[in-house]
Amino acid sequence: MSAAYEAFEEELDEEVKERPFNYGYFKRMLRYLRPYKAQLGVVGVFVLLGTIANLLEPALIAVIIDQGVVNKDVPLIVGLFGVLMAFRLIAWAAGYARIHRINVISQSVMHDMRSELFTHIQKLSLRFYDNRPVGKIMSRVTGDIGAINELLNGGLTMIIAEGLSLVGIVVIMLAINWQLALACFAALPFFWLIFGSLRSKVETTWMNVRKSASNLNANLNESINGVRVTQAFNRQEYNIARFARINQWNRDANVRAIKLDNLIWPLFDLVGVMGTALLVYVGAMQLNSGLVTVGVITAFIQYLWRFWAPISALSRVYSQVLSAMASAERVFEFLDTVPEVQDAPNARPLPPIRGEVTFENVHFKYEATSKSALRGVNLHVQPGQTVAIVGPTGAGKTTIINLIMRFYDPTEGRVLIDGYDLREVTLASLRAQVSLVLQDPFIFSGTIRDNIRYGKLDATQEEVVAAAQAVGLDAFVSKLKEGYDYEVEERGGRLSLGQRQLVSFARALLADPRILILDEATSSVDTQTERLIQQALKVLLKGRTAFVIAHRLSTVRDADLILVMRDGQIAEQGTHDELMARRGLYYRLVTAHKATGQDMAPLSGSGSQGASAPSIGAPPAQATVSVN
Repeated sequence: MSAAYEAFEEELDEEVKERPFNYGYFKRMLRYLRPYKAQLGVVGVFVLLGTIANLLEPALIAVIIDQGVVNKDVPLIVGLFGVLMAFRLIAWAAGYARIHRINVISQSVMHDMRSELFTHIQKLSLRFYDNRPVGKIMSRVTGDIGAINELLNGGLTMIIAEGLSLVGIVVIMLAINWQLALACFAALPFFWLIFGSLRSKVETTWMNVRKSASNLNANLNESINGVRVTQAFNRQEYNIARFARINQWNRDANVRAIKLDNLIWPLFDLVGVMGTALLVYVGAMQLNSGLVTVGVITAFIQYLWRFWAPISALSRVYSQVLSAMASAERVFEFLDTVPEVQDAPNARPLPPIRGEVTFENVHFKYEATSKSALRGVNLHVQPGQTVAIVGPTGAGKTTIINLIMRFYDPTEGRVLIDGYDLREVTLASLRAQVSLVLQDPFIFSGTIRDNIRYGKLDATQEEVVAAAQAVGLDAFVSKLKEGYDYEVEERGGRLSLGQRQLVSFARALLADPRILILDEATSSVDTQTERLIQQALKVLLKGRTAFVIAHRLSTVRDADLILVMRDGQIAEQGTHDELMARRGLYYRLVTAHKATGQDMAPLSGSGSQGASAPSIGAPPAQATVSVN
């Protein structure tokens, strides 16, 4: 094993800890079965019928041997075999009906659990996603929910069925001959000795299996989403080697679990053979003494093997329980995570706004121990103003729009729109009046029409076309055979980057926001496309408040207000002419731009920078210019 692999395995093993049975988790899991009490009652009837039919078979065989075979009573033998066949048919029918019904319940429960988890994580704040890979979140919704469902349905049903069968067998065996029954049970201490000594190892093994599966999903999701970057930087071999290590760890974890299973169950079978040997020995002595018949001994042997079958099955369910406990811990961790940003108990809808935005001594940190992303920001934007925000990477530009959208709440201070503190209004009413266009536009699978009206599902075709025409997208769509029904595939894979940006721009405009936020919205389009957008903006931004994060001087120059951010503070603010006249930081940026021919040249000697904001909707790209 390579040193790298050993280090990787050691790193993951540190996160794997033993998790005993948790009664609190188990009670929480059981609540998902409450809506299906009536159907579970029907399953219980089938379980009871099947158990009774199975328990009566050995006793009936004893009668056939002792009364039919010994007395050579053929009619009795034939009649009892008919009854035996009837019991077998009842047991088979009950088992079939039970499995069918439990599968229906199982799918319903899994549907409910996944719906609840998905609904919850959709409402969680962005901070929840900042440090969690998408693959691991997906693992909770798929694999972990599946493990819990297996226990609640198949495992729980098996516990009830096998437990009922076990109790019935013990009662019948003690009723027939308690001496033979005690001889059979004499091997039980060996069973508990084996089970107790291996319990801890079984728990850790299944925790490792779950953990390895989660890491595999996370790496796979990241590798697929980043395949273009991987190929562009020729990192395929590195990614293949890394996936191989993770895949190997997953394989080894599963192999260890399989080996442990293959060790445990033969040992349990050996204990069963020991019990059978004791039964045969004691039974032979009683048979010689005339205390029992051959039929009784035969029935006891069958009961004994039926006795070990439920114990073996229940032991196997224990592994299922441990797997479900590990999954429950991870799922309930998500469900117990309270959204950091949510409606206050007394939140009221934000009425139609004019677009006045105010920051009052705003401080903000992305993490409690991190450097402040904003420090004492005060800002007042009049309705209808266009505000351009520039500054070095990490200066706090994206943080400002994060707070306006209320993706986060200020650590100190207040953000107000039209005088309303954003923490006192409902999120839905706020975001219905604010639209955001990102630098890396996220396009959903579906048609161009579906993506444009994503923020206004009841939009008419005329409204969709009007929004597309306003940003210059209609010229491209009109050339497509399918028109607005053109399927863009996952993440807009069939569109160019500029076309995806135009779709996202049309989406924001169709929502008819009072406040429009453009986060590098024109940096990814070509000059001709940007010219179309700039022409549309002159009309479409009229009467709207707009915040524009941009590095192109052409975008910044015409703004009503320019904010120059540095180290989490507003270093300068004013119009283009005012800031140029001051000959400060903005002046140096523009001068560097003119000297280099870049839109905004890197700012030399800019000093320390504020904490970088986590990206919205996509992993952050490495900055190549200081103003973005």
